[in-house]
Amino acid sequence: MQEKVLGSGYLLARKKWGSAVKRLGKIIRSVQAFGRELSRKSAPSAAPRVPAIGVALGGGFARGIAHIGVLKVLEQERIPVRVITGTSVGALIGACYCSGLTPAEMEEVARNSRFTTFARWTLSRYGFASNDRMVEFLTRTLKCKTFEELRIPLGVTATDFNTGRGEVFHSGSIMDPVRASCAYPGMFLPVEIRGRYFIDGMLSYPVPARPLREMGADRVLAVHLKGSWATGGVPRHLFDVIGQSFAIAQDAMSSLWRDAADVVVEPDVGGFGYDDFKRARELIKVGEAAMRAALPEVRKWMATPAETADETSKSSAVTRPAAMPAD
Repeated sequence: MQEKVLGSGYLLARKKWGSAVKRLGKIIRSVQAFGRELSRKSAPSAAPRVPAIGVALGGGFARGIAHIGVLKVLEQERIPVRVITGTSVGALIGACYCSGLTPAEMEEVARNSRFTTFARWTLSRYGFASNDRMVEFLTRTLKCKTFEELRIPLGVTATDFNTGRGEVFHSGSIMDPVRASCAYPGMFLPVEIRGRYFIDGMLSYPVPARPLREMGADRVLAVHLKGSWATGGVPRHLFDVIGQSFAIAQDAMSSLWRDAADVVVEPDVGGFGYDDFKRARELIKVGEAAMRAALPEVRKWMATPAETADETSKSSAVTRPAAMPAD
C-alpha cells in the first residue's frame, strides 16, 4: 500500500514538473519571437543600389589628355566608374585607365608622349602616316592586353570604311581596335581587322554616349573636347582643312549623343593645338576644372535609386550596334 502511495505521489510530481517546463518553454519562445520582431523593425532598411556610372570619352587628338584630369577628379572624389567607352584618343585614354594605370601614371605617360610615339610618316595613297607604332606603345604601357582582362569594362568605337557603320569593340585584343578608333582619315591609314577596314570612331560616335548605355550604364557622363581647328585666317595645311571639317560635322550631329548623356563635361581645350602633347599638365588641369564644376550634378546620382536611373536609361535606349571581336 505504501509503495502505491509513493508511486502515485511520484507520478503527480512528475506531471506538475512537466507542465511547468512546458509553460517555461512557451515563455522562452514568446520572448524569442518578440526579440526577432523588434530586430526586424529596428534594423535599417537596405540602401538602394547606387546607379552604374559610365564615362564616355570623346576624340580630340592631343587635347584628349584632358580626359586624364576628368578621371583623376572622379577617383579623388570616390565616384565609382563602372564602365567606359572611348572614341579616338578617348579609346586610348580609356584603355590605359581600364587596364589599371593610375591618373598619376597616365600623366607621366602623357608628358613623355609626342606625335612620333604613336605614328610614323609614310608614303601611301591612303594617308600620310601609319599609327602602327601604337601597338608598341600599348604593349609597354597597358597592364593587360585583352578586353576580358580589364579591371573596368571598356567599349572602343570605330567606323567601318565601306559601310559607314559604327562598331563597338569589347572583346579580344585591345591593340587593333584602339588603332582603328584613332585612324583619323587623311592622316592615318585605315586599320584592317578581320578583313574589314576601319577608320576613326569620331565619324560614327564623336562621343560614345549611346554605346555606354547599351553596355549597362544607368548614368552617363559624356566628355566632349570641343575645339576649333581654324585659326581665323587661311588654313595652314591639309590637316587644318580636314580637322575643321570634322569639327563642323561633329557640331552638327551633337544632338545624336547629347540626348543619351545625363551630364556633359566640356573641358576648355580651345586654346590648345591638336598636337600639343608638350602641354600635358595644362590639359590635365583643364580637365580637372571642368569635372569639378560638374561634381554637384554627379553627386546627386549617388543618392538616386538605381531603379529611377533605369527608367531614364530605358527612355533613351536605341538599337545596339553590332559588337565585333578584334580577333
